Order: sequence, then structure tokens, then C-alpha cells
Amino acid sequence: MNSSILHFISPPIPYFVDCGHASYSAGDYHINRNCIGVFDLIIVQKGTLPIGEDGITWELQEGEALILRPDGHHYGSAPVSGDTKIIWIHFQTFGSWKECASMDECHDNQAQLIEKHKMNAYLNHADVCSIFIPKHMKISSKAMEVLDLFFEQEHEPQSLRNWKRQASFQQFLQHLDRDLASPSEATAIQLAEKVELYIRRNYTREITNSMLQKELNYHPNYLAKSMLKAYGMTPMAYLQYYRLEQSKRLLLQTSWSVARIAEEVGFHHVSHYSSCFSKKEGLSPTGFRSKFIRER
Repeated sequence: MNSSILHFISPPIPYFVDCGHASYSAGDYHINRNCIGVFDLIIVQKGTLPIGEDGITWELQEGEALILRPDGHHYGSAPVSGDTKIIWIHFQTFGSWKECASMDECHDNQAQLIEKHKMNAYLNHADVCSIFIPKHMKISSKAMEVLDLFFEQEHEPQSLRNWKRQASFQQFLQHLDRDLASPSEATAIQLAEKVELYIRRNYTREITNSMLQKELNYHPNYLAKSMLKAYGMTPMAYLQYYRLEQSKRLLLQTSWSVARIAEEVGFHHVSHYSSCFSKKEGLSPTGFRSKFIRER
């Protein structure tokens, strides 16, 4: 099923707002709404739902789902032809997101979206990742099982219900994200996650492509392709990125010298560290730290 992809950066993870059911009889239209301020996930349980967004139309069949944008115009594009039932889930995010035509476009824009995310949501947060959700999809049986929990939790006390629905929604998003990947892509993503984990555990030490090949038993070219697919950068680019992010934490949370911080995160020369930092952040490590210091 060809579909555009909604690319979210987290944390914060997109959060659940509300959910419910709706029913239509022959001749009814889906409601006409504009810029409702939340993402609207619609899943057809029975029948067919003709629906449009900003001039693009779909005919959602049983078991299919569509995510409508918070800033779009949504409407029934035609009357339903028979009894139709849907589930709707509203959700939103404080993080950055972008609708892309393909996964290639998602990967091409990933680094830029992450930087935008850090400015808007978690400026100095080092550990972020992408969530890829197809706009139009077939819902898997496992995802539907999680979806059923939303309505089982209706009978819980409010305090418990709110916590449990957020947890169920995150699990549901994880299924949608994983279901998008083909078997070959899933293998590449799993390998990239192993590379990422190895780098996170060993970033203070010397790491080379040869070491990764020996550790993971894959050719460096395949490791690079896998990392590009999952993280939008090669292993060595991710290593430098991760070291710089860890150094930002130390600049904020310690009074250590720039030279010591450079050494702590794996740079052999403070001049190289400062050059890489300035190129990425647009200011020196000292300049970055001074933004968060208030004179007494």
C-alpha cells in the first residue's frame, strides 16, 4: 500500500488525547472539519468510508486506517454506501514532525528535523529517535489487539485510565512503526540498533569501522547503509554526533574545562573537538555554556 509517511521525532512521544466510535448509515457523510489541532487516526471496523483531506481523497475499507493532520481540512468526500463503523483516536505531539512522500525523503530530512526538534522541544536532549507512521495503512491483528485495550480501559477509574491509555497508545504506535518496515528493512534497522547501542556503550573509547566489522560481523558498507536507513547518518557520523551531544550535557551539568570534556567524550585533541562543536552548533563550547550562565 503506497502512502506518505508521518515522521515524528521523540521524546516527547506523541501522546493520546481522546478516542471513540462513530457509525454511519447509507447516505451519511463524514463530518466536515478544519484545523482541529490534533491528529485524527481513523480505523474502519465495518463498511467503506469515503474521506478527503485538502483535496486528496481515499475510500477506507474494513481494517484500513488513515491519519488526518491537525492543520488540514477533513471532510466526507462522498456519502457512505452502507452501514459503516469507525474508531477514531485523537493524538498530538510537542515534538517535531513532518509528512514525507517516501521513506527516502524521511531519511534525507532526518538530521534537519532532529535539529528543529531540539530547538522546539528538548534543546539539549541527547537521546532522540524517529518514529515512522504511514498515513494510510492496513492495521495488523497485533495492533488491533492493543487498540481493543483503549475501550476496555473505559471502565477503569479516571486516574488509572489516563495512565493506561498513554501506555497502550505508545505500544500501538510502536506496532505501526514496526509494521511499516519490510523484512529486509527490519533486518537493517535491527543491525543499526546494534551499532547504535555499541557506540553508546563505547563512545569514550576509540571506535573504527574495522572494529565495528569485527564486533558485529558485517562489512562496513552494509553497516553504513543500515545506519543511514535507520538514523540518517553513517556509524562514524553518528559517533561524532553522539560525542558532541554528550559533551553538551557535560558543559551544562559540570564546571569541567573544555579540554577535560573533550577527553571525557572521546576526542583526542581539544582543538578538533572545538572545531566539530562550532561547526555543528554555530558557536564554541565556551559560548554554548555561557548562554546558560547567569552572573551573580
